[in-house]
Amino acid sequence: MSAATLPVRTRAPFRADHVGSLLRPLALREARAARALGEISADALRAVEDRCIIDAIRKQESIGLRAASDGEYRRAYWHYDFISRLDGVELVTPKQKVEFKGGVMLPHSLEVHGRVGYSQPIMVDDFRFVAGHVSTAVAKQTIPSPSVLHFRGGRQAIDQAIYPQLDAFFTDLGQAYHGAVHAFAEAGCKYLQLDEVNIAYLCDPAQIEGLKARGEHVDGLLQEYGRMINTAIAGRPSDMVISMHLCRGNFRSTWVAQGGYEPVAEVLFNEIGVDAYFMEYDSERAGGFEPLRFVPRGHKMVVLGLMTSKTGELESADDLKRRLDQAAKYLPLEQLALSPQCGFASTEEGNLLTEDQQWRKLELLVQVARDVWGSV
Repeated sequence: MSAATLPVRTRAPFRADHVGSLLRPLALREARAARALGEISADALRAVEDRCIIDAIRKQESIGLRAASDGEYRRAYWHYDFISRLDGVELVTPKQKVEFKGGVMLPHSLEVHGRVGYSQPIMVDDFRFVAGHVSTAVAKQTIPSPSVLHFRGGRQAIDQAIYPQLDAFFTDLGQAYHGAVHAFAEAGCKYLQLDEVNIAYLCDPAQIEGLKARGEHVDGLLQEYGRMINTAIAGRPSDMVISMHLCRGNFRSTWVAQGGYEPVAEVLFNEIGVDAYFMEYDSERAGGFEPLRFVPRGHKMVVLGLMTSKTGELESADDLKRRLDQAAKYLPLEQLALSPQCGFASTEEGNLLTEDQQWRKLELLVQVARDVWGSV
């Protein structure tokens, strides 16, 4: 595959992009541990976070990435830190934990004990910090999709005295996220990503059976999740890009679900009004590229997660280009971009690779993008 004669993108996502989270540097891990033991103050931890985030932004820009995140350095989890700060939501230690392959368990979960709402800014100052320190890159903000609050605990985690019917819960949750999205917009955010793993989980028959076994109504659930996202992003500024990231689990290099995108593709691409999709495609668990045929031509972007963030082995540039060629049979090359399949550290523990391996992977993405599209 030789460089295509395509215009340089002026709008996110970019040809070489990444999902958002990065491995935590040693200084940050030590500071978080010290804070947990009460050995340093919250302000002291914040100062270490600030320094590490500035370093990460500079590194992202120096290797040629055109979007930079804070690496999610201020979070323990990609999802709980945000959602647990919504009105009515509590972070708890559940009796039944989320299990990843190999028996790895997530120790926390979410419960709803009040009306869900958005009454105070959540992570808006975190975004402002990144926006204030980028120089050549666009500041990218990531937040979990609203479906996380339902999928992880379901009906049994939502107080029936507050929400006798789930319709009201879904309505309130969509409106809460509408408040969050517009708070980021007012802060100047031009690139916001919703981490929507649960729609990918709906591609796995075993996950569907698990939902049914705990008493969930699965018919129409995909459409309900889509409606919440559409409510959340309605009325956003025209220059604000909303991307959606889909994967099948990413915790200490393990995973949860499997199955291609075919069962959700039509709704995903044509009924949900986001601008771009970061799609896991680093293993056979994600299926083939055929579902890309449902992507509307001309405006929506698909960022192919062909590179894995789960291991340190560096992919072959030729293999990445070959798979881009395969994907381009179903969606034109100008609507495609390249990224890892997920973040490098969906939780603060991080995946099983080194920081050096992480950065070399991102450098390779930039190189391949320049070879394929002529620019990043």
